[in-house]
Amino acid sequence: MQPMAAPPPRRLGTQYDVIVVGLGPVGAVLALLLGREVGVPDVVHRPRVDGTRLGRFGPDAQAAADIEHGLRLARAIGALDIGQAVVVQQGLVLGVEAIEGTDGLLRRCGALRRAGPGGVLVKTAKPAQEQRVDRPTIGAHTVVLAAEAGLRGIAAEAGATLVLDRVEVIRAADKAGLFVVGVAAP
Repeated sequence: MQPMAAPPPRRLGTQYDVIVVGLGPVGAVLALLLGREVGVPDVVHRPRVDGTRLGRFGPDAQAAADIEHGLRLARAIGALDIGQAVVVQQGLVLGVEAIEGTDGLLRRCGALRRAGPGGVLVKTAKPAQEQRVDRPTIGAHTVVLAAEAGLRGIAAEAGATLVLDRVEVIRAADKAGLFVVGVAAP
């Protein structure tokens, strides 16, 4: 008796408007592949940081200067495909995101904090980044880690950065006394 041959693979139809895939690296890759297969232009859609403040707090003059410096640096490391984020405190670069991701960057920078006003996490999209699934992202966990690192706030590229549970991000930022703002990338 011969084994039955496997049926030919079925090609996905193109009648889908929405594909729902779990978050995380595997989910992102799967979403990208499915999106290419069925021609979905924007596989992941979540609320993004706009050009406003999330929560009660905003940056002061020193934080604004750190944000401007951080934006230039984050775009530069993004162009080199190194990472999406930097931490700047009083004009000094405390850390650059690499393979460890934002969580690792924040944990590392807590030990490097200087005396005086805390630093700022600045996140931007990489210029050549796959925009359908690999966007800079912040959530309440990011805010908690930023507070633990002694930072004063988070500045994220407006229109490009995804916000996981906006209400929780605002609640966590207000509780920690941190600002979260959307900023235009240079």
